[in-house]
Amino acid sequence: MVSARSEASVVTSLLDASRLTAVGVRDPRSKCLDWEAAVAWRARVAGPVVFTNGVFDLLHPGHVDVLMGARAEGAALVVGLNSDASVRRLKGPTRPVRHQDERRAVLAALEMVDVVVIFDQDTPAELVARLQPDVIVKGGDYAPETIVGADVVRARGGRVVVIPLVPGQSTTGIIAKLQDDAAS
Repeated sequence: MVSARSEASVVTSLLDASRLTAVGVRDPRSKCLDWEAAVAWRARVAGPVVFTNGVFDLLHPGHVDVLMGARAEGAALVVGLNSDASVRRLKGPTRPVRHQDERRAVLAALEMVDVVVIFDQDTPAELVARLQPDVIVKGGDYAPETIVGADVVRARGGRVVVIPLVPGQSTTGIIAKLQDDAAS
C-alpha cells in the first residue's frame, strides 16, 4: 500500500524541474515510478537493465557501494524498494525508521539510480517477473542461489551478481549505536 502522502511533499525542498534540467540534473521525482510506468520504461531502455532491491532505511556507504556496483553492471538501474508494510513484516514493528516516500526520494536523488519502484510483497519476485531485468544484483550477505528473482533473470540468459559488503556498515548497527548513545 502506498501512503496517502504524495512524493511531491517529500521533495518540496528540491529546485523546480526546469532549474534542475538547466544544470544537467534529472528531476528525482521523474525516477519514482509505479509498476506499470516502470514496465513501460523498461521496454524503452536500450542495453541491459539491472535490478536490485532492499529497504534502504538509513542510507549508508554499504548501500551506496552496492548501488554503484549494480549500476556498473548495465545501462540502467532499477531499485525495488520495500514498502513500509513490507518492512514491518520483515523486520518488526519499529522499522522502518524512514517512511517509504522519504526512502524513495533519497534513492531517486542518487545519480546511479534510474528508477525506484515500491513493492508491497515480502519479496520482489513479482516485480522482477514483471520487469524482466537482464542482471540482478544483491549485497554480499546473499548467496547467488538465494537471491529472489535470480531464476527469472537466468532463464532469460541474464546474470546474477553479488557485491561484497563494506565491513561494519548496516542499518541495524546504526540504529543500535544511536540507541546506545541515547542511553548513555
